[in-house]
Amino acid sequence: MRQPVYLLYSIALLVYFLVLLPVVAYKRLRHGRPVGRIADRLGRVPDTINPSYTRSIWIHAVSVGEVLATRSLLHDLRRTYPDHRLLLSTTTTTGQEVAAQLGDAVDGIFYAPLDLPLFIARSLDRIAPDLVIFVDTEIWPNWLRGCQRRGVRTVIVDGRISDHSFRGYRLGRLLMRRVLGDLDHVCAQTEAWGHRFVDLGLPLDRLSVTGSLKFDALDVTSTGADLHVGDRALRFFSFTEGRPVLVAASTLRGEEEPVLRAFKRLRESASDAVLILAPRHPERAEEARSIATRDGFDVAMRTSLSVETARAPDVVVVDTVGELPRLFQLATLVFVGGSLVPAGGHNILEPAVFGKAIVFGPHMDNFREIANLFVDRSAALQVSSAAALSDTLNALLGDPVRRAGLGAAARALVDANKGARFKTLKVIVDILPIGARGRERDIQTLRAVP
Repeated sequence: MRQPVYLLYSIALLVYFLVLLPVVAYKRLRHGRPVGRIADRLGRVPDTINPSYTRSIWIHAVSVGEVLATRSLLHDLRRTYPDHRLLLSTTTTTGQEVAAQLGDAVDGIFYAPLDLPLFIARSLDRIAPDLVIFVDTEIWPNWLRGCQRRGVRTVIVDGRISDHSFRGYRLGRLLMRRVLGDLDHVCAQTEAWGHRFVDLGLPLDRLSVTGSLKFDALDVTSTGADLHVGDRALRFFSFTEGRPVLVAASTLRGEEEPVLRAFKRLRESASDAVLILAPRHPERAEEARSIATRDGFDVAMRTSLSVETARAPDVVVVDTVGELPRLFQLATLVFVGGSLVPAGGHNILEPAVFGKAIVFGPHMDNFREIANLFVDRSAALQVSSAAALSDTLNALLGDPVRRAGLGAAARALVDANKGARFKTLKVIVDILPIGARGRERDIQTLRAVP
């Protein structure tokens, strides 16, 4: 029964890929975004990724958020496994761009292969990993099966399963039970998400609740003005000094308009206020600029700013990748997008690290536990509508004491919940003991497996 289920899955995925590829390629080319290295997707990873078949650990992080979450873990892996190459794959081009900024933290970056047996086999041949680490919600049947057959250890870290994903996985429970049986371990962010893995078929003894790596992702040891020293990105925003700054982070289509309405109201009481508007997808930057210009604001793109910028725009649209986490240092108020529209919300921990007053909308399904924790501890505010967003931001701007209280509570929560990286590393060392080589395999054995 196992083989037909995997065959049906592979056929469905191949059809989906063939249908979707032209659409994705057209949209990316239309917006001037790279399509990505097709050869990587087909399992033809460059020889330079692991030219001598050196012992390696393969980390797969889908996009920007997952790449950022792994930064502290990469440091620990380097220290713990000095003889292994650390190789990082992503699915998105923005993920690749952020991964490229990791420098020596990784030994190679590439695009993950499509989850079809031939492509997975090619990638495993070249990378020759002792361990594959999947970040967040990455459950790929053929990939896990290929690793299991070759004796490659596998672990999901920072694991979570959203409501939407859980409903979908439950429809394929028969396949999921087999797939999760191939996993060596899951490090879940919360008890609730861990129980979902078990409900789908993961053996209970392969589950650990380690917390969220995102709490450890930014190691900020000082506060206040010291944070600004030496940060090149912030030099382009020197004109914001002494002015109220609203950062609207990771906005989606349908959110820029209410944010701009709220900003217009803020300027009635603070005429020198500045809005830093960061669309979730950089290719939407021009669309966001057009919306803000249409509303009568003086707008500048982040890439058009210079360190000597004298003109002080009303709105700066962020059209770069990887700078947003540092820009939170400038904020007086932060709105976290993906939450006014039913998209599941986005990460609120990055502004919390800097002790900022955070506001988000009603749709935080993908971060429900963290959102509820912050609201319950008076560390963030959740609004029910776009109209409520305007009211709340305006009230907070006029109440510095409440802003400070929210920010202090947010930073305290981050500090109190750090430590996931150490718990996660302990699990990894249990799975791949220091000095061990997978399950006693070698390159000849690896290449002999179809």
